[in-house]
Amino acid sequence: MSDSTVLSITPDALDMIRGLRDDEPGDDEYALSLEVTGAQGAQFSYGLAFVPLADKKEGWVGERHGDLAVLLPKADVAKLDGASLELTDQGLAMSNPNTPAPPPMTAPKGDLSGPIADQVQEVLASQINPAIASHGGAAELVSVDGAVAYLRLLGGCQGCGLAQMTLRQGIERALLEAVDGLTQVIDVTDHASGTDPYYQAP
Repeated sequence: MSDSTVLSITPDALDMIRGLRDDEPGDDEYALSLEVTGAQGAQFSYGLAFVPLADKKEGWVGERHGDLAVLLPKADVAKLDGASLELTDQGLAMSNPNTPAPPPMTAPKGDLSGPIADQVQEVLASQINPAIASHGGAAELVSVDGAVAYLRLLGGCQGCGLAQMTLRQGIERALLEAVDGLTQVIDVTDHASGTDPYYQAP
């Protein structure tokens, strides 16, 4: 068992879990296994079960909370780091500062021709890309669907902690002001794969 803990458990939740564990049959020492089973909206979903400590699977890590052993998959440690298992009026609940990564957005099969696309391309080339080039970034038009432009941020803007702010406060505003008929700008960058962001989120 590790001396360091990924998870915290409130005292009342610990008492409840111990009571449930002590009702398990046999003489084996039972551990609480906890894993991330998926995501529901902006929150992870979890699976909790009591398993004999001796049956700890390969690729799982253990930690101690008093006399309670907790087993976690190594692959879930980053998702659970800093989380707290608490007892609420509804029962056990997980308070987790970590959230699932949003699914990558994709642009609809739109058009790169027509007056809106032409104007967006012109504004990107003449105003926006020269301004963000100093940060190693660039923006490209992926498609136009009706009055909506879909952009991808490149280079230093990919994965940048301030990329959403850059898009909302700078690029989107400039495009909406300059392009007749444009009503919305959507970022479809896969920020999770950015490797060298110029800025880091605080």
